[in-house]
Order: sequence, then structure tokens, then C-alpha cells
Amino acid sequence: MSQNKERVILAYSGGLDTSCILVWLIKKGYDVICYLANIGQNEDFDAAETKAMFLGAKKIIVEDLRENFIIDYVWPSIRGGLIYEDRYLLGTSLARPCIASGLVRAAIRENANFISHGATGKGNDQVRFELACYSLHPTVKASILSLFSLHSSSYRIIAPWRLPEFFTRFAGRQALFEFAAANSIPLPVSPKNPWSCDANLMHISYESGILENPDQEAPETLYQMTTAPETSSNDPTVLEITFDKGNPISLRNPQTNELITEPLALYVRLNEIAGRHGIGRIDIVENRFLGLKSRGIYETPAGTVLYHAHLDLEVLTMDREVRKIKQNLQQKMADLVYCGFWFSPELDFIRHCIDTSQKCVDGIVRVSLFKGQVRILGRRSQRSLYNQELVSMDEHGGYDPVDAGGFIRAHAIRLKEYYRVKAETE
Repeated sequence: MSQNKERVILAYSGGLDTSCILVWLIKKGYDVICYLANIGQNEDFDAAETKAMFLGAKKIIVEDLRENFIIDYVWPSIRGGLIYEDRYLLGTSLARPCIASGLVRAAIRENANFISHGATGKGNDQVRFELACYSLHPTVKASILSLFSLHSSSYRIIAPWRLPEFFTRFAGRQALFEFAAANSIPLPVSPKNPWSCDANLMHISYESGILENPDQEAPETLYQMTTAPETSSNDPTVLEITFDKGNPISLRNPQTNELITEPLALYVRLNEIAGRHGIGRIDIVENRFLGLKSRGIYETPAGTVLYHAHLDLEVLTMDREVRKIKQNLQQKMADLVYCGFWFSPELDFIRHCIDTSQKCVDGIVRVSLFKGQVRILGRRSQRSLYNQELVSMDEHGGYDPVDAGGFIRAHAIRLKEYYRVKAETE
């Protein structure tokens, strides 16, 4: 191992994996700086800092990225209507490039030679972290085969879970717990905890352990952000959400007259309210970027409400054909975000197109939150394309019903020809 004490900046959470990786890197002869991003997880950051320094970190950087996460990552996902495989609202996928951007900035400030993370070799996060690092710091170089030949001052990425030396030693979580015990690593998780979780402002995700059996029902004790719908409040909460160019800009409770306009406070408050009503739980099997299927359980209360409210307002204010194009783009963007291409030319282009489509998405949507459901009660907008007079069944409103006959006959030409040929040839 190098005698020069190369400097590593580690994406640190304080959990089992990164705590063990921190000690493992130190034992390999590195000076380790820990980087911990506050993106809204329920974390004792002072305790995490104390723990990292106790374990031998040279420094720990704790950076508050909550507002950055909401404005620069969550809001674009709401504008885009991003949803992966029809169900997943991408909470973890959005958090990773946010964390990676802070990690790269810290690596540059601290003159670190290496960037390291605790993502596994089977998951999506390794791709998300590393593609973001390569994009934001183009001189970063992968260092897997030549990890211990440190002759370059270029940045390199250390991914322990892809190194045979590491993953053969730590074949499972039990081996990590044994390493932690042998090295006096205090852990908040015991071997009895039958799953792992990852939290941020947008959601909490749960996987592994007993959840690896897709037929194993998750226990109610797993959920942290939401009340069980069947035991949630028997009184619905009605809220008014105002959007400007597709961005949520205010949250109002017409019963209490509570009004919130600051983005972070708005999102936190909506999480609380929607969580009380059991909104945002999903239990899915999804397709990872590497081709593996995995089972994940997610709680996304505020994100679920905003997704439905935005969708409703978008249909009201956006031209039909423009929206069809936007739907195709948003599906592509969701796939790109899930697979780690937040920083890419193709996503930059799609985001620009989607943001252009959102110039008309202004207005107010009234929603009812009740027993796990988001129900749209009404919507209004000065940019509404809904013409009540034109669509009314009680008046013509400038529309001549006679025109419909020619419209229908024109569309029937193709159908008649198809079925005529089919009848003659079968």
C-alpha cells in the first residue's frame, strides 16, 4: 500500500456499510475525509460527525443540501411528471446526483485524490454516483484494476463493493457486523433488523433482508413516513396547491387558512399532512439498470400529491398534441434519471423541452387527502384551454354538429379498407 497517505473523500452515511468502508480504507493506508449530505433524512448529524472522527476520519463535511434538492431536483421531476415503470417517483434516483454534486465540490476543495462510495456492485446507485462524478469532474479516472498503483494525482473512484478483495471478505451483512465488532464500530442497526432503508426529503425506500422475497408482506412497523390508510384520520384534509410554470409555489389549507410559499417548508409540511393520511405507499418489483429485478417498498407522500395535482393542471392548460410529445419525453427522462444520466446532454435537452412545455402550467388545484387517496376536487387557471361554452351539451357555442359527420367518415376510410381486404383474403 502507498506510503504517501493518499486522500480519499468518502460519501458517508454513518450506517453499517460506510462505517466499515471508512475503517477499511484507513487500514489500507488512506487519509479519509467523510462527506455527509443533509437531504432531509432523519439523522443525528452531530452524532454522525462524532462517530466518523472516532473511527479515524481526518475530517467530516456535513452539508445542508435540502433546499438545493427540492428546487434543483424534486421540482424538475414534478414539472416533468417523472415516474419510472408507471409507479416509482424516483426519490433515490433524484437524490444521488444531488449528493454527488456536493461530493465532487468537496473533493475539489479538499484536494482529494480519490472519491469513494458504499454502493453495491449489483445496484443502481454505483452507476448514479459515478456517472455524476465523471460528468461533473471530467478528469476523474476509474481505478479498479490499478487501485493500488497510485502514481497519478488524477481523481479516481474507489468502489469497494466491486473489488474482489472487499466483497470476498464481506460476503454478507453478518461479515460486516463481525468486522464492526472487531473494530469497535458503533452501529445504529443490529443484525436483527431484517431490512435496509434509505431516506431523504422526497421518500424512504426499503429493500433487502426479508423484503428480497417478493411474496413476503412488509410488516406495518417498517413504515416511517406514513400512517396505515385503514387507521388514518376519518376526516379528509382539503388543500389548494398553486403552480407557476409547473412549479409548486404555495400550499394553502382553506379551513385553517395556513399558507406556505417557501419551497422547503412547503414540501416538509405536505409530507406531514399526506403522511397522516397514508398517502404515497407502494410495494413494487422494478427493473434495475443492470437488468436485475428488485423488490422495493417506498413512501413518497408529498411527491404523490404533487404528481397528481400537477398532472391535472397540465391536462387543463396544455394543448393535446404538445402533451403527447411531452409524455414521450417525460418517460425517456424518467428512464434516464433512474439509470444515472441526470448529468448528460440528452437529459439536458429533454429538460429544456419539458420546461418549455411548462410555461402554460399555471393555476390552482384543489385536492382532498383521505385514507391513502388523492382526489382532485377542482382546478382553475387563467391559461385554461377548457371552454365551457364550446363543450356544453346545452348550447352550440360556435360548434356546428353537422361537421362531425364528415369528420367521422374521413376517419372511417382507413377502417373500411382494412376490413374489406381482410374479409376478401381470409
